[in-house]
Amino acid sequence: MDSTPSSTNKVIPIVAAPPEETEVFLYAATKKIHPRSVSGLFARWRWGLVFLTQIVFYGLPWLEWGQRQAVLFDLGARRFYLFGIVLYPQDFIYLTGLLVISALSLFLFTAVAGRLWCGYACPQTVYTEIFLWIERRFEGDRMARIRLDEAPMSLNKLWRRGGKHLVWLAVAGWTGFTFVGYFTPVRTLGLEVWTHTLGPWETFWVLFYGFATYGNAGFMREQVCKYMCPYARFQSAMFDKDTLIVTYDEARGEPRGKRSRKADPAALKLGACVDCELCVQVCPTGIDIRKGLQYECIGCGACADVCDTVMDKLNYPRGLVRYSTQNAVRNGWSRAQILRHVMRPRVLVYATVLLALTVALFSHLMLRTPLRVDVVRDRAALSRIAPGGMLENVYRLQIMNATEKPQTYRLGASGLEGLKLASEERVEVGPAESRWVPVRLQVPYGSAPAGSHTVYFSIGAEGGDAHVSEKSAFLVPR
Repeated sequence: MDSTPSSTNKVIPIVAAPPEETEVFLYAATKKIHPRSVSGLFARWRWGLVFLTQIVFYGLPWLEWGQRQAVLFDLGARRFYLFGIVLYPQDFIYLTGLLVISALSLFLFTAVAGRLWCGYACPQTVYTEIFLWIERRFEGDRMARIRLDEAPMSLNKLWRRGGKHLVWLAVAGWTGFTFVGYFTPVRTLGLEVWTHTLGPWETFWVLFYGFATYGNAGFMREQVCKYMCPYARFQSAMFDKDTLIVTYDEARGEPRGKRSRKADPAALKLGACVDCELCVQVCPTGIDIRKGLQYECIGCGACADVCDTVMDKLNYPRGLVRYSTQNAVRNGWSRAQILRHVMRPRVLVYATVLLALTVALFSHLMLRTPLRVDVVRDRAALSRIAPGGMLENVYRLQIMNATEKPQTYRLGASGLEGLKLASEERVEVGPAESRWVPVRLQVPYGSAPAGSHTVYFSIGAEGGDAHVSEKSAFLVPR
């Protein structure tokens, strides 16, 4: 037998095929969230605050106070009207105090019950609720909107979408108009819009604020809360295990599973959760509360409302999803125990400081002197010899009348021997107006040593209690 290998027995090497190239996407398209409508205690609270905040926002510019708008921030005239109070830029300290109070309020509410502001009163939440309500009127509830999204363009889809966007634009435009109405008298603004004489800045801000409302509430919605709002990122620094949050009772709900209404969950070895996923469907940010606390949760309580509805239908106790604390859920605390731990030292400190600052700010605001004076030295002539051998310094006083009645003020000066006022002593200032007044102070030449001497201007209203004393310097040359 021939031992030479034949050609049919040759060893042919196997070469592996190159691996298929795979595409890696660094961007994943955001899935549109269609929140399901829900009713219940927290939904009623949320809509109550929607009505309250919008009645205040849309109605406040139209309130009259005497012969003017009750709330007006007149940037052009540099005067700010809050009902019977007139403020000037020099009263900026009140805005600072208000911002400090707002920050402390946020810390207090967050420490007590999480993101209450986000879930109930934040403008993003409020306008998203309004825009969703409009959307439901035109397109139906969740499943109807999903089907409409997937359907091809038709006359039905066109009028529903078109009608929705027209109403959205109307609400957004009115919102922008109202916002500008806090800075330009709203009736004047309305007349300018009607007569097409609206100024460029008013036009810009009406369109800008309206476009922001339309875009944020109509399209971006939960993305603002998830990716744009910084509060979602640092809220964990203000939370602890005794903060009231929307929480899922895992010990009671697991293992979850579907069952009939008549089934005994104990016999099926199931928890109270029927895995209906309604809590996910009603969530405005699309999260599953059963996975625990997540930074996307805005604490609106929609999942608690819908879960209570399911529990009622199954004749199970309510509260599978509820406002509670992590310690309370883990230890099975009663409501009284929860409240005792909620009122912990940090909460009491926040509340005490907040109360003290609020009382101090509003007391000072109500008791403040309705008169402001600024003193500016004349830099053109620091000191000069006046007729009669008198040494003279010149000043300019800005007298601001913070009342809405014309006032007559009497001027005086003190601080140096022989000091006298060489200009008019009585000044008339109109209601809520300011006036620059030149003032000349004189002393006998040689009566004071060379240098800078402190003098005091006294300005008081005739027939009133308003009185202000301002310090300045009188220069005596060498």
